[in-house]
Amino acid sequence: MNNLKIYLTLLGVVLCFLAYTPSSAQSIPANANIDNYSDAQIKQWMQQAQASGLTDAQLVQMAQSKGMPATQVQRLQSRIADIRAKDNSIGDTTAQTARKLNYQPNPENQQNGSNNAVSPKIFGSSLFRNSTANSFQPNLKIATPKNYIVGPGDQLHIDITGNNVRSWKPVVSAEGNINISDVGILQVSGKTIEQVKANIKSKLANYYAIDKGVNAEINLGDIRSINVIMQGELVKPGTYTVSSLSTAFDALFAAGGPNDIGSFRQIDIIRNNKVIRHLDLYDFLVKGSKKDDITLQDQDVIHVPPYDLRVELSGAVKIPALFEVLPGETLQDLLRFCGGFTDQAYTALINVDEVNGQQHRLKDVFENDYKNHIPLRGDKYIINKILNRYENRVIITGAVFRPGPFELQKGLTLSQLIKNAGGLKEDAFMGRGTIIRLNPDNTTYQQSFNVQDAITKPSSDILLQREDSVRITSKFDLHDKYTVSINGEVRNQGEFAYADSMKVADLIILAGGFAEGASSKRIGVARRVYDSDPNALNTRTAQVFSVNVNTDLDFADINFTLKPFDIVSVYPLPGYETQKMVKVEGEVMYPGPYPIEKKNEKISDIIAKAGGLTQSADVEGASLKRDNTAFLGGDKAKTDTVGLNKERLDRIKHLQTIYKDSTNNNAEQLRNNFVGIDLKKILQDPGHGDDLILEDGDILRVPKQQQTVSVNGEVLYPSNIVYNNGKTLKGYVLNAGGFSPNALKRGAYVVYPNGTVIGTHHFLFFSSHPKIKPGSEIFVPKQPERKGLSAQELIGITTGIVSLGAIILTLIANKTL
Repeated sequence: MNNLKIYLTLLGVVLCFLAYTPSSAQSIPANANIDNYSDAQIKQWMQQAQASGLTDAQLVQMAQSKGMPATQVQRLQSRIADIRAKDNSIGDTTAQTARKLNYQPNPENQQNGSNNAVSPKIFGSSLFRNSTANSFQPNLKIATPKNYIVGPGDQLHIDITGNNVRSWKPVVSAEGNINISDVGILQVSGKTIEQVKANIKSKLANYYAIDKGVNAEINLGDIRSINVIMQGELVKPGTYTVSSLSTAFDALFAAGGPNDIGSFRQIDIIRNNKVIRHLDLYDFLVKGSKKDDITLQDQDVIHVPPYDLRVELSGAVKIPALFEVLPGETLQDLLRFCGGFTDQAYTALINVDEVNGQQHRLKDVFENDYKNHIPLRGDKYIINKILNRYENRVIITGAVFRPGPFELQKGLTLSQLIKNAGGLKEDAFMGRGTIIRLNPDNTTYQQSFNVQDAITKPSSDILLQREDSVRITSKFDLHDKYTVSINGEVRNQGEFAYADSMKVADLIILAGGFAEGASSKRIGVARRVYDSDPNALNTRTAQVFSVNVNTDLDFADINFTLKPFDIVSVYPLPGYETQKMVKVEGEVMYPGPYPIEKKNEKISDIIAKAGGLTQSADVEGASLKRDNTAFLGGDKAKTDTVGLNKERLDRIKHLQTIYKDSTNNNAEQLRNNFVGIDLKKILQDPGHGDDLILEDGDILRVPKQQQTVSVNGEVLYPSNIVYNNGKTLKGYVLNAGGFSPNALKRGAYVVYPNGTVIGTHHFLFFSSHPKIKPGSEIFVPKQPERKGLSAQELIGITTGIVSLGAIILTLIANKTL
């Protein structure tokens, strides 16, 4: 008794362990071929593992621990990696979610646990964020500005022409001087280019007769570089070396422009520790003006402070963004900055989301106050669209010439709306029309009217209201589309539109005329019956007429008119036959295609047409292939045994592929199109027994005499073996290395050269294998996979055992008591 209790307790512990084993590992068979599983199945394993708290690596390790081969483990790892790359929905991370929302997560917000949202763009930031833009590159090919300040590093070109010709290219030294040979040293640094030109001409006049047959040209050659300090809230602050022709805009572009908190409107240009210019980029962004842009000098400082006040404009404006506001600017200025309202904007009122201490507050600003409203810190202005609603619209649809929306004029009536819509079409249904009208609570109700009375009787006319929808029905909308059908011996069978007074000949013409071999007599017309007796077993379901037409499709059928949904059938001429062909291949005197001359033409007849068999023909291996498809011609005849053997080998390979997965339904693929015939017997007794009547597309094949037997399937070494009279199936299998461990020996079968297939016969414990003939093919199929018990089945069995043990234990305990 105690031992039984201990056993049951241990069994219960084992069951609990099995019950909590992760289902993901249980669902992967140890002998699984990973390539046979779909992505959806592997994804399900991954999701089960994730639900059990397992990583991908642990899932693979668990499969490996169950005995999965190393090659399959590698394939499983590869498939999991491919699925991860294709589908980010499994194990979605914060970064993946951010990509779906089209923004980058803020690490600080992630650490603090706050929700990050998509921020609106900053007005003007795109000017500097465009990496391909070169709007602010200085143009070095322009004439030197008159106010350009000459400094160390600049090169001057001095040319004297006329009675004397001289040329100098002095470079301004660090001390600010230039040295003109034969003339002397001249101080030029810190002077404008115009002042330098005047000083040089004055100096040259002491040595040359300037303006008296001698001309002096002075220009700036290579310009110097200067250092500019970019400081403050810039994307890339630092010291930049730029051309001495560069302006403040050029330097800002080189530094990436203001960053996310940098000011676009209060940029200071500092020279010699003094602010010499305030730069407002909105002048350029809104008006295209560069009035405050100046040429920089060496050691200039451009300072970009943080913004003081920013507000957001969203909704129906042309440029929704964050805008920087200066003291004294109003909402009207903001609307100018954003380009104004869109065409669908509601302009009479703007909603404002204001910051009020520790919370938000909503405020409405009306159009008259736009010029007086002062934006405050954190304001969000929402510009709504106009309502999708019409104040004076009515709609008319259906059988009018100009359906659509129309203006609801004062006193507009139904008859006047029909006139405005071009009037009624000829197919308009005059008995009843409808108006869908709005109730005061915006629900709808339908009002019907007589169309004829509405347009002819003023007392029946209806005064229309806003959003009335008038529907004039067409007669064609009130019944099925009228069609007639034609099939049989016409060029284009099918369904055609019905027309009044349509004749059979008219329909035949629509179908392209008679096909070759069609009969113009006894054309059948099937018509619907509307008065059949449902209580009679022999009640008529269709009314059938027989119509004769002339082959010229003239007016011979003038007295018979088609009705909607009639079905016309055109039959072929009695005795009309298209040519039928068969093909003879292999060891006959004249292989090739032959026509079937008589309906009862047989195999012996076609052999006679082909001149009989050759001396090397294998009469017992002849086969008849019947695909039930028409012979198309043009194929090269297989006149040698090699071609026939190749086709048979391809068929065997196909069978091997199919038997790898015995669970699939491959009945259609396993179809044998060869009819087993005994050509030797047919030729001995023509016209009787197996002498079959030929059909269109048949292929009669007579191979050369065969000397080998092929063994394929689940054998150790598939081979072609020399035929030996008297050797059994097992003998040939032994010549192919014997059966493989997975061979289904009982299922071995033989395919004879003539296409006949014979399997192994079993009686009690004895097996009788088919006789082997030259050219035969022995195929050994694979044993079906034996599926072991799943974890759920194992739990069910053990649970049943435990329950049975508990019952036994209870009975024993009761008996003891």
